[in-house]
Amino acid sequence: MSNFQDAPLQSRHHVMEAKNTYQVFDRLWCSAQLTEMDIAKLPALGIEAVINLAPPTASNALPGEAELVAAQGIAYMQIPVAWEQPRLSQLEQFFGVLKAFEGHKVWVHCAKNMRASAFIYLYRKLCLAEDEEAASYPMSEIWTPNSIWHAFIDNANQHIKGPSAHD
Repeated sequence: MSNFQDAPLQSRHHVMEAKNTYQVFDRLWCSAQLTEMDIAKLPALGIEAVINLAPPTASNALPGEAELVAAQGIAYMQIPVAWEQPRLSQLEQFFGVLKAFEGHKVWVHCAKNMRASAFIYLYRKLCLAEDEEAASYPMSEIWTPNSIWHAFIDNANQHIKGPSAHD
């Protein structure tokens, strides 16, 4: 298939080397750590921004990732979320970046797509007001949040209310 956008979703699942790659909906993708080859493929997918939620000290971090992404003409943001201590301020920053790129194709990743899928779950639930079943994709296919992340998700649900929370 010459055009990724014409490929069925299950085929598009496998075009990237990054593990746990999902197209959440037409303008939002997520995955584990991107490779240099993955980054070279992003323009063909129409990706205009990459958000990295892993800290630069992650064991599988790609050296020079910001420069590689920028060389493709793609905006790059890193919000280094500590695995053991995710913060609501980081989630709100993430919501703000997605709002700034509303209408554009965005790729969100972290080390294993656990942070990324949890942040996307909260974005879909709190900002897009999607129901639990829809919002939980792809997080529910990747992992079940541990006690730290379960508490973080509960805290976000209690303290961040809807789209106006990040306006």
